[in-house]
This record gives sequence, structure tokens and C-alpha cells, in this order.
Amino acid sequence: MAAASTGVAERRTIDRIPESERHGSPINQFTLWFGANLQITAVVDGALSIVFGAEALTAIIGLAIGNLLGGAVMALHSAQGPRLGLPQMISSRAQFGVKGAALPLILTVLMYLGFAATGTVLSGQAINLMFGVQTPAFGMLAFGLITVIVAVVGYNLIHVIGRIATVVGILGFGYLSVQLLSHYNVAEAFGQKPFTVATFLLTIALAAGWQMTFAPYVADYSRYLPTKTPAPTTFWSTLLGSAIGAQIAMSFGVIVAALGGKFLQNQVGFMGELAGAGLAALLTYIVIVTNKLTVNCLNAYGGSMTMLTTVSAFTGQQRVSQAVRIAYIVAFVAASVAIAIFASANFLSAFKNFVLLLLAVFVPWSAINLVDYYLVSKEKVDIPALYDPAGRYGAYNWTALGCYLFGVVVQIPFLNQALYEGPIAVLLGDADISWIVALVATSLLYYFLARGNANVPKAMILPEDAPARA
Repeated sequence: MAAASTGVAERRTIDRIPESERHGSPINQFTLWFGANLQITAVVDGALSIVFGAEALTAIIGLAIGNLLGGAVMALHSAQGPRLGLPQMISSRAQFGVKGAALPLILTVLMYLGFAATGTVLSGQAINLMFGVQTPAFGMLAFGLITVIVAVVGYNLIHVIGRIATVVGILGFGYLSVQLLSHYNVAEAFGQKPFTVATFLLTIALAAGWQMTFAPYVADYSRYLPTKTPAPTTFWSTLLGSAIGAQIAMSFGVIVAALGGKFLQNQVGFMGELAGAGLAALLTYIVIVTNKLTVNCLNAYGGSMTMLTTVSAFTGQQRVSQAVRIAYIVAFVAASVAIAIFASANFLSAFKNFVLLLLAVFVPWSAINLVDYYLVSKEKVDIPALYDPAGRYGAYNWTALGCYLFGVVVQIPFLNQALYEGPIAVLLGDADISWIVALVATSLLYYFLARGNANVPKAMILPEDAPARA
């Protein structure tokens, strides 16, 4: 295997990974996504189901359904990585056009910033508790610095952190679960509220939204796998790691919220108190930081790559220097830390609205990408054309962009958000099924309009297969 880095830092960015640099095993997808999901923000996501009025058992079942459905969607994106060897958002140019892909790209960067900021708030609290520091900015800045270092080193180190987070997370959450059973009557968490369809659908949406927000960058972390890696193996490794890790964390969140503890008021502090005093609390804070570091590095790495993809669409670059890559990572992390410092007071409320709103933006994008790749193009992509606005895919694909906007707009009557509730959501007893409507409607419309697309190549075209330009 040729080195994928020059010195310490990874050198590949938006260009295709050559076969000589492919390495790794699908099991790495399981550990990466398990570790990235078994973390405190997923605990908060699970707790939100109780905030929204769900009964604990039905919340856990609804979250499981959402994790499996949303996880299947994101895992289908992951399976594209070994085949294409490209960052996910570069490959989306095949659907939206080289420049047209910038619209969902900009929204994707905002998503990464939002998740990175919320993760930085919680990790900063844990670091401050570890060192006995009262200044919130201290922990956030320290966490940001660690994130920059790992993201700059890149792909291989991120996977190492994922493996560490898997082991640490299992031990940490296992211990916290024992503590929970020892100090609380867990049976009291169940049966507190009546079952309602609206809250059940909401819990499904919470978990599905959580999983599908990984879709725009999941292939970034499978693109170094050998080309011959079976797609089903990549799919199942990603799905199981992500869904199981998230389900454990979210179920924990459901129970601690239903028991009426102080978790919702002080998420990190509650975990430390539950662990016990002294060394146990310190180790719990280390677990929180380690597992948040995994997903925060995904955000920083993917966010910087998404910004590079956006800029390169208008500059014509196919590669960027290592210095530029590092500068983008530093800029992204600096922005996320700044947001965290100024927004931390309203973390829970902002995060709740943020997760649900993301569904409206990314479900249509995901539907178009998957329908095109698996049903229209049938896994055949002209990779050199992804960098050429005058090539096969053009600068803008108005069919895909129109379907994307349709997929966003069609959700409006079905939305149940903090700022707006659609009329159909009211008729359904406040149930939000907008993401299901968007997934189905966008998929059908795009397939109907794009089938028979003359731009589909007869076979996969790799850079070495493309004719030289005059």
C-alpha cells in the first residue's frame, strides 16, 4: 500500500483515491460508526423523545425503527465509497451538476458546523470538569485544538480514534448502566404516559434524522477501502455500527430522562455524578470527550472537504495542496468553536430544533443521490467529468435541482417544527411525517424524470480511462 500521506498529514482531499493507496477492512466501518454514535449527544437525542411527551418503552421502539431506517439510507451512501473512491459530495455532482451541487453543499457545511458546535459545548464542559476550570471557553478551545490535530492527520488516525472510542464507549456506558440500575428503580421509567401515534412517529423521526445527517459524508470514510470490497459488506458494517451505537446511547437517554433526573438540565454533570466521585467521574469525562472527539473529527474532516468541494466547483481544481487543506480544517474548527461559545446557553433548545430541521433539507438530497446511483446510473459514473463543468454532467442539472427544491417544499404542510406547524400535521395530531413524504415523493419524481438519462456512461470511467484534453 502506498502512503496516503506526505509526512504526518493526509494528502488526499477531493481527488479519487488510487488503487495503490486503498487499504482497510469493512470492520473499520463498524467501529468508526459505533464509536461515533455511542456518545453523549445521542443520549440527548434519545432524551428529547421524553421531552416531546413519548412513553419510555414506545420511545425506545420508535428510536430503534428510526435508527434502522435512517441507518439503511446512510449505509447505502457508505457503500458508494469503495466503488468510487471519492468524497460523498464530489460524487453528488453526477446528479446536480459540477456547480449545481453547491446548493446542498452549502447547507451541508452549515450542518457540520451545527453538530460540531453542539458537540464542542458538551465536550468543553467535560474537559472543564476534568481540570476544575470554571471558564467555559477553556474546555471548548482545548477540544477544538485536539479536533484540529486529529482531522489534519486525517483518515487513518480518525479510524484509530473510532476503534478506541468503541472500546471506551462500551466500557463507559456499561459502567454507567450498572450505576443507573443500582441507584434508580428503572422500572419506574416505563408506563408514565399513554401511547400516542404522534409521539411515536416523532421518536422515529428523531432517530432517522440523526442517522440520515451522516449521509453527506459517510462515504468519505469508506473511500479508501479496496475497490473490490463487496458493497453488501460495507453496507452492513456501516448500518450495524451506526444503528447499534446510536440505539444504546439513545435508549440510555430515554431512561435517564424518564426517571426525572437532572440530566436535561446538566447533561455532562449528571453523567459524572452517576459515575460516582473521584476517579470514576474523571474516567466518565474522558469517555465523553473521547467519543465526542470521534464524531467531531468526522465533522471537521468532512466539513473542510465539503468547503473545498464547493470552492473547487468554481475554480476548476481537482486537487488542493496540503497547506490549503489544513487551512480549511482550522477555519472550520475555529468557526464551530466560536458558535459553541456564543450559543452554549441555549444548547438543548437549539439542538432539538436543529436535528428536526435537518431532515427537511437532507432527505431530498439523499433520495436523489441514491435513486440516481443505484437505479438510473446503476453505479456507472464518469469520474473525470465530475470536475469539468463543460463535461458530461454540466455545470447545473436543473432536473435534479428542481426535484430537490420540490422535495423540500412538499414537506411544508407536514412539518411540525418549533417555528411552524403545517396544516396536515395538525390534522394528524401533531405527527410529523414530512421526512417520509419527502423521501418517497422525491424518489418517485426524480426516477420518473431521470430514467433514460442520456448522460449515463455505458461503464464506469476512471481518470486513467479518460481521453487527454487537447
